[in-house]
Amino acid sequence: MSDVFTVLWTHDTCRSLRKEGRVGERPPVAYSGVHQSLPTWSGARAGDEVYALHVNRCEVSRMRVVDMERGDCCGAAQATWQDPPFPGHDDWWMLGAGGCGASAVHVDATPVRFDTPIPGDLLPALTWRNARGKTRNLKYVVDGRLERSVSLQGFYRLTSESADALAGLVGGVHGDREAARPGAH
Repeated sequence: MSDVFTVLWTHDTCRSLRKEGRVGERPPVAYSGVHQSLPTWSGARAGDEVYALHVNRCEVSRMRVVDMERGDCCGAAQATWQDPPFPGHDDWWMLGAGGCGASAVHVDATPVRFDTPIPGDLLPALTWRNARGKTRNLKYVVDGRLERSVSLQGFYRLTSESADALAGLVGGVHGDREAARPGAH
């Protein structure tokens, strides 16, 4: 059974996606890291869903993990610190390629969009669960508006009810997507 997670795309990430003209395109890769500057996609496996949340208007995009291995598509590994870490994915550097200890996570994603807001009444209902089964809700939601993003920073597993709610939201806007295809990256 697949798990469903959330990851926060910061304002800097979203600004870079816009500036580099990536809106409307499907990222083939995201990045996991070993330092707090980049979320560690711990627990994610091929087939898991990840919802990238953008805080400005509580917007959402979806990615399905294809694999977490460095592939030929990533390009040559760095020989020196000055070399690009993933030259095969230079177009998507803003998703964390330069993060401390970054590793590629190949994904099958919906197009990057900034027009799929999470309704204000859904925000306080979103629930995450940890490995021990303990659940928590989103903090700092006031009058249907998220005032602080601290409770989204990281990589967290959603409950099945919250995963279904986000799937309905993204599926209703972007339509059904193809299943992750081996070798799609």
